[in-house]
Amino acid sequence: MTQTTPAPHRAEIDGLRAIAVSAVVLYHFGLPGLAGGFVGVDIFFVISGFLIGGILWREKTATGRLSLGRFYLRRIRRLAPAYVAMSAAVLLVGWLVLLPYDFRETAKGVIAATVYLSNVLFFRQSGYFDTAAEDKVLLHTWSLSVEEQFYLFLPLVFLLCGRSRRGMILAFAALFLASLLSAIPLTSRAHTAAFYLFPFRAWELLAGVLLAVWGQERGTDWRFGPWPSWLGLALVLAGIALIQPGPGFPGWQAVVPVAGTVLLLMNGGDPNPVNRVLSMPAPVMIGLISYSLYLWHWPVLTLSTYMRGEYSGPLETTGWIILCLILSLLSWRFIEQPVRRASNLSGKTLLGGAALASVLFLGASAAIFRADGMPGRFGPETQVHIAASGDFLQDFSRCTTPENGPLKGIETCPIGPEGQTPTLLIWGDSHVRALYEGLAQAAHDHNRAALVIWRAGCPPAFDLEKQENSATATQNAACRSGNDQIRAALAEMPDLRDVLLIGRWAYYATGTGSGIDAHNTITLKGDGADKPQDALLAEALTTTVQTLALQDRTVFLLRQPPEIPHYAAPEMARALVHGRVTAQEAQRMGQVTMDAAEERAASAEKAIAQNGAQILDPWPFLCDQFLCEAVRNGQGFYFDNNHLTNAAARQIRAVFAPVFAEGGT
Repeated sequence: MTQTTPAPHRAEIDGLRAIAVSAVVLYHFGLPGLAGGFVGVDIFFVISGFLIGGILWREKTATGRLSLGRFYLRRIRRLAPAYVAMSAAVLLVGWLVLLPYDFRETAKGVIAATVYLSNVLFFRQSGYFDTAAEDKVLLHTWSLSVEEQFYLFLPLVFLLCGRSRRGMILAFAALFLASLLSAIPLTSRAHTAAFYLFPFRAWELLAGVLLAVWGQERGTDWRFGPWPSWLGLALVLAGIALIQPGPGFPGWQAVVPVAGTVLLLMNGGDPNPVNRVLSMPAPVMIGLISYSLYLWHWPVLTLSTYMRGEYSGPLETTGWIILCLILSLLSWRFIEQPVRRASNLSGKTLLGGAALASVLFLGASAAIFRADGMPGRFGPETQVHIAASGDFLQDFSRCTTPENGPLKGIETCPIGPEGQTPTLLIWGDSHVRALYEGLAQAAHDHNRAALVIWRAGCPPAFDLEKQENSATATQNAACRSGNDQIRAALAEMPDLRDVLLIGRWAYYATGTGSGIDAHNTITLKGDGADKPQDALLAEALTTTVQTLALQDRTVFLLRQPPEIPHYAAPEMARALVHGRVTAQEAQRMGQVTMDAAEERAASAEKAIAQNGAQILDPWPFLCDQFLCEAVRNGQGFYFDNNHLTNAAARQIRAVFAPVFAEGGT
């Protein structure tokens, strides 16, 4: 071979792309029967490795050199136009519909995608299968960043291997094995790293590279009759249908779709039924638009559900999928194709356009991020709920998890004067976190150091086990074991002479949430005979208070703030922005009558009474004679139906004065 010749177009590869993108899109839209539809990305990785590896191999073996400039210009011409259009549309629509925090995070995503680091950004945030992932408008660009990092990495390997064809193959084989053998054990130890980061995904791309270079080096025809195609298709479809989302992937499970894709690519020249079906016009067309379809489907899905909530049914879901197809066809026809076919578009012009777009995106996104998502886009009736949505973050920089001592392994947060030995323990559930800023200010106001311990969904009481439907078995078990450890630790920590108990008592007494979280349930079990849940809670609190009192400790207990069943600041802000509720409706949803609040709290009030603890009452700060309100005097006091904001925590800190007064007097 003396000159570089382009590889012939293989229609069945477009058909394979169609399987990959259809699996991803339909999985994301919730089509049943496609539990592993996300493996479509793995199929794309192998195809990319096969095609790009083949291009570079042919050029290197034909000319003895690589033109990196020409290679990267081809990549820009292929990938940049549709990405620019999608990102511009996301920022424009985001300006109109995204709340400030989400708009800021989307701008951060645009910055990361523009510099090919989306996968690193999302690795540092939540996992791909987490619920929070559904609000990340540019989450899907993680795989594009992996591929773009591959485009930087692969040519360097070719260059470093010089002219040795055998050396190249050995290098790629060694890199393939190193990546695979590190990814499999890492999946169980650090799933998010194994999922997102290039070194642990490189083996999938290198599988395609090895197939391309080994086959071309040997001049192999790769025709073994129909069986490799049938086996490859079976593996791909099995992966799509059977692999389950979660911490077990990628690991060894990813070998299934990768091996299937390799077999299909290897046997693509065989005239068998599998290849004939993959080469039919419909799958080929979907394959041709697969890049645009992948780009557009996730923003359409996330932004539509962000504005509307869950889809009403299959008909609406189908409508949004059709919109994705229409946008993808338009993107392919009027953005991708014109740029790819524009012979008069010079490399300098293309590079300059890409650079200008990058600068504009980086500048605009940085401005959005620095402006904290530009909250001024919305009116004051919405801004109060927006402010409450963000007023739930605290500074936990002083918190540590001891590696030894009686509280080993339990996160503890000191508040109050630094350097002073804590003499007060504040112990509870997530309500402690919600009140953290008010507690910290009260500690400084009274110049008294305290130690704060909290565990979400775990009542601060001895001799109780809990089963919560929203918690894992490990989390449920950790509640009892953690409380037992605190009990033992207190016997060794006489300096903690006072204790303040804080919890969502109504939840523990009734066993259910209210309003927006009524689907959450919790079951308490004691060490004795079965009893009603409120009786179990009362008994456990009495045991706890009496145990602490026998240790000469003064015990305080905070009456739970009233619940506002149907309020959550982030959802209320969204509903107002998207026109789902009026300002008057939002006001009503952010209120609860005193009668209703007391009815919800009734069983909890019985449980916390008459156990010897001094009761602290925040209700006068949160309610008037008739109503308790999420928004008071223009300030958001509630983050959701039962957690207060920092503003409310600061407002009620006077409630804690008896606790922080020296000696608890």
